Amino acid sequence: QVQLVESGGGLVQAGGSLRLSCAASGSIFSINGMGWHRQAPGKQREMVASITSGGSTNYADSVKGRFSISRDNAKNTVYLQMNSLKPEDTAVYYCNADFCREPSCPAVFGRWGQGTQVTVSS
Repeated sequence: QVQLVESGGGLVQAGGSLRLSCAASGSIFSINGMGWHRQAPGKQREMVASITSGGSTNYADSVKGRFSISRDNAKNTVYLQMNSLKPEDTAVYYCNADFCREPSCPAVFGRWGQGTQVTVSS
């Protein structure tokens, strides 16, 4: 089974930085899109950042200029560099990936990580 393993979450003071990592493993031929979502208590889950296999990126307006997404295709890993963190960034962060199991890719599969807590103190 394909799994996504996240790391890098924790407690940080406002204005500080964190880098999240998410590595995919299992029966994967290729990974298409990868990205990050977050969900704060009592709020709807929202997209934070995404990146295509070609390196094109998209960001939520609330994190533009502060967060940066990148990927290492050789390691099937996606990263989220978070700078100038604010208390409003406090949430559980989830990574996701869309992938193919074989070269012909008769179907695209999606998987989510377990989530990692990011807490920003004021």
